[in-house]
Amino acid sequence: MKHPGKKTLITLVAVLLFVGLAAWQLTRSQGNSIAYRTAELKRGDLVVTINATGTVEPEEVIDVGAQVAGRILSFGKDAKDKTVDYGSLVEAGTVLARIDDSLYAADVAQAEAQLLSNKAGLQKAKADLVRTEQEWKRAQQLGPSQALSQSSYEGYEAAQKTALAQVAVSEASIRQAEAALKRAQRNLGYCTITSPVKGIIIDRRVNIGQTVVASLNAPSLFLLAKDLTRIQVWVAVNEADIGKIHPGQPVTFTVDAFPNETFRGEVGKIRLNAAMTQNVVTYTVEIATDNADGRLLPYLTANVLFQLQKLENVLQAPNAALRWNPPAKEGEDAGKGPASGKGPAGASLWVLDEKQKPRRIEVQTGPSDGINTALESTELREGMQVITGIRMSEADRNGSGGGNPFTPKFGAGKKPKGEK
Repeated sequence: MKHPGKKTLITLVAVLLFVGLAAWQLTRSQGNSIAYRTAELKRGDLVVTINATGTVEPEEVIDVGAQVAGRILSFGKDAKDKTVDYGSLVEAGTVLARIDDSLYAADVAQAEAQLLSNKAGLQKAKADLVRTEQEWKRAQQLGPSQALSQSSYEGYEAAQKTALAQVAVSEASIRQAEAALKRAQRNLGYCTITSPVKGIIIDRRVNIGQTVVASLNAPSLFLLAKDLTRIQVWVAVNEADIGKIHPGQPVTFTVDAFPNETFRGEVGKIRLNAAMTQNVVTYTVEIATDNADGRLLPYLTANVLFQLQKLENVLQAPNAALRWNPPAKEGEDAGKGPASGKGPAGASLWVLDEKQKPRRIEVQTGPSDGINTALESTELREGMQVITGIRMSEADRNGSGGGNPFTPKFGAGKKPKGEK
């Protein structure tokens, strides 16, 4: 009896390996059917918006400065009889600060003395005028004669005219002295800094003992907000979006100080002085909002949404569903690819048929809020599941989806970190 040869044994082993590999491939292909991620079609309101970032600003801010130089001696009292400081409520005319007025008081005293001197000079000039007028009157009665020479006659006439001119000069000097006195008194009054309006102090920029120097630009002492119940949000809007913004447009915004609260306002003004930063042109848009409760503080950062369009009770799908296209040889019409979701335009959604295969549905798309897009289709209904992607199979998670079947797999059965 002959034993099988070495070549026969090798052939037998090769056949067994081929059969085993074919069986493994068949089992793998049957166990690795594609699973899809789906999302539910919903019906509701859809708001199309433009987002931007802005800053909360007081509606009217007044910079209170000093018109004279000097040392700050003291601060005034606010409406609660407390020293004015950050956040103090003040009335129109409330004393905010006092500057050392000793030099300006001396200027007032000097101007007053000069005025008195000029008034005395006017009295003397008027007395001289009376005397010279009487002498000139007697000279006119005598006339040039043996009793009054021609030169004396002309001398009386000149004296009368000189005295008259001196009265006019004295009167002018009095007016000049009065103006100097008013100027000195006004400068003395500027030593007391008062609030021009009713409002709240946002910033105090000086301390007691500090010397302020008035030059071409008045030094700023206090920053005063007239009314914080009306406040604005200044938003920088890109030039590509500014054409969609108009006065009266509704706006919502949030601030980090109150993350769970949404504030409302409307566009008030679009400033025309554009700014360019790194070749990006932006326009400042003023948004008016009510702040009756005083919760919004000046200079908070606001995350703003400009409402462009609001659709009520529309069918909408996730944008991911409009972008998804099945892999080749999966579902009907596969490989054609959906149209763009921007529109209104034609696009495609994919749903699972009775055999759990993708089926294409043509839809008309409307506006989008960046997450969902409005749809129109006779085949779609609320609650229908649409495909948004492919879910990894268990074999793919374990890393056994390909390669040598005889290679050992380490950590089989464990899920990647973060995978549910």
